[in-house]
Amino acid sequence: MFQGKTALVTGSTSGIGLGIARHLATLGANVMLNGFGDPAEIERLRAEIAERSGVQVGYDGADMSDPRSIEAMMAQTFDRFGGVDLLINNAGIQHVAPVDEFPPAKWDAILAINLSAAFHTVRLALPRMKQQGFGRIVNVASAHALVASPFKSAYVAAKHGIAGFTKAVALEVAELGITVNAICPGYVLTPLVEQQIPDTAKARGITPEQVVRDVLLAAQPTKKFVTVEQVAAFTAFLCSGDAASITGAVLPIEGGWTAH
Repeated sequence: MFQGKTALVTGSTSGIGLGIARHLATLGANVMLNGFGDPAEIERLRAEIAERSGVQVGYDGADMSDPRSIEAMMAQTFDRFGGVDLLINNAGIQHVAPVDEFPPAKWDAILAINLSAAFHTVRLALPRMKQQGFGRIVNVASAHALVASPFKSAYVAAKHGIAGFTKAVALEVAELGITVNAICPGYVLTPLVEQQIPDTAKARGITPEQVVRDVLLAAQPTKKFVTVEQVAAFTAFLCSGDAASITGAVLPIEGGWTAH
């Protein structure tokens, strides 16, 4: 499906991003990975995806809070693959605390990585997309782009910002063969969500088991975590020709959470 295309997936050394990168590779896209982690494990993942899918797979460890690091990653991707056809902005971090106790440095980091990083990758990817008359941008937002939860003020603010950013850019490029959409997963049992559980338990004064049952899955009428595979398949569809008329959309994949 994506032979000859290149996908850049930020935050793709684990969790949702890794699942998306793997899936796009199986569909023929060359992939540039990005994220933090043990260098040996990242190299193992890179080599595994390349071998299983028969595509080229690169890696750049850009710090997504640093615009200069993002610029260097984009330049490396262009040098190796000629550009970015499928841009998946997935990198994200989280911190849970009451707003009056929220560390300002955490606020700044969450806004930088969860929101501003997408601005930088998009602004750098668009010139070539415009030139070739094709591009797919998928911003991985969250159900928190549509609704709010307590103790997550920075994350909710950033994800609401991603929703607005998605719509604005989609309108700018609507006639150019480029689509821009945001997907809004509910709770997916990724390392990021697992790390939130003890913090949420502390903030709410409940047990981790109660967080899963009464906080996380309470929001999703299906009472099931969304799977990485479901998010990856949804992303691939939005990158396909069949989704050419879907743009500027902020699309939930959250087990009915926002239907309340």
